[in-house]
Amino acid sequence: MVSLLLPAPTALLLLLVHTGGFSSAFCPGSPRHRRPSTAALPAVGRRDAISLAAGSGGGLGGLLGGLGLGGGAASAATPSGNYRSAGPTNEVVRVVNGIKHRRLGGSDIVVSEVGLGTQRWASADSNAPDEDLCMKFMDEAIIGGGVNLLDTAEQYPIPSGGRGMAEGGTEELIGRWMRSRKVKRENVVIATKITGGANVTPKNIKRDCEGSLKRLGTDYIDVYQTHWPARYSPQANWGQSLKYNQEVDASAYRRGGPTSFEELCVAMEGLIVEGKIRGWGLCNDNAYGLTGCTRAAKALGTTPPCSIQGDFSMIDRKSEENGVAEAASPYNENVGFMSYNALAGGVLTGKYSTVPAAVDDPDRARGEANLRSPRGRMDNRGWGQTLYRYRTYAALSATEQYKNIAEANGMSLAEMSLRWCRQRDMLTTTLVGHSDMGQLRETLKFFREKKPLPDQVMWDIDVVHMRNRTPIFSSNRVGRDWNGEGEIGEPIP
Repeated sequence: MVSLLLPAPTALLLLLVHTGGFSSAFCPGSPRHRRPSTAALPAVGRRDAISLAAGSGGGLGGLLGGLGLGGGAASAATPSGNYRSAGPTNEVVRVVNGIKHRRLGGSDIVVSEVGLGTQRWASADSNAPDEDLCMKFMDEAIIGGGVNLLDTAEQYPIPSGGRGMAEGGTEELIGRWMRSRKVKRENVVIATKITGGANVTPKNIKRDCEGSLKRLGTDYIDVYQTHWPARYSPQANWGQSLKYNQEVDASAYRRGGPTSFEELCVAMEGLIVEGKIRGWGLCNDNAYGLTGCTRAAKALGTTPPCSIQGDFSMIDRKSEENGVAEAASPYNENVGFMSYNALAGGVLTGKYSTVPAAVDDPDRARGEANLRSPRGRMDNRGWGQTLYRYRTYAALSATEQYKNIAEANGMSLAEMSLRWCRQRDMLTTTLVGHSDMGQLRETLKFFREKKPLPDQVMWDIDVVHMRNRTPIFSSNRVGRDWNGEGEIGEPIP
């Protein structure tokens, strides 16, 4: 028997894998808010844990081999240790119908630089596309349009119920489309997500992935993502606070057992070895989460995440400037970036420039009329309040200046916004949602445009950005009597 000393987190991980000690206990209420078990682990010391693991034979061979601690073939439930980068993220691999396809991270997964966002497909929103239209979106974009990427989640559609489908309905819709159109599975890249927070445990990762596979009607998922981090993160609530709050992180709830980076890497590797996923990624995470996962994966000999997905637009460049772009770079961790909300919930189409969002409109009669016949998500009480960040005074000021730049150069604001995204070197792909076929066809046209935006246009956009680098996190709607709460109840600043 070999006795080795390793840092305590690694020793604990090996003990958990050996003993099958990944478990979860269900909280009362929604099945989407399960907490990991806090049951005590066996009273085994660090040295004993490593001795036990090292002497356990082939079951841990792949994991120990990946750590450089011994051989043995990897079993189906342990890391293979065989990961090798296929190349630099974002390199153009091919062009299909005028749409560039780029490598996602260091994986062999290649995605179109525009993908279909599906959050609202067949949802309860009044202007959400119904199932028939969603099918036509996929026909237009994937069968005939050069797009291969669909991004969804086990929670979609949002909002669910009512006139819309139940949670998981969007995955089922995609599955019905693939079967009815007899689409070759290799022609579609499907990215889906496990519900985040306390739901992200090794046991739930496996179970929820199998649920998604069943709803999609496929035997593998291309990219399996955590919808938001298991741990506390200041941006996990999509509010306006960028400040890390140590008090929140120290709470009993947060310290109750968030899944570690090491546990996450091993759980995802198990799905890869079983052939259930090709790669995995993060969503709504940050540079700490990204490097925590990539470094843990490298230490363990497992497959690192190939992607991180985040909110990104001309009025939300935080990922370029807060360390994510540096970490994800092909010169560093080599991770792809999927952007969403490139049009800032519709604000960067200019549709709310003349007449404000219904929830902001001082003209109550006009606001009520737009609530009854919404132009988009901002004319909805729920979305309008949740997505206030795109309508701060600073965000609207920047939007108006961007609109002027677009018009001066013969473009719509939507065209300039999407073409600007395409030219950011951090981005692998931009996920775009649509309410009608006209919007989709415009998006495809913008991404087929061979000419980049002129240097002067890019400079003019940067000049606006330099006046306020974080407009969606700036607000004049705060008050000391709010007890430290922001617009949607998050701690501020």
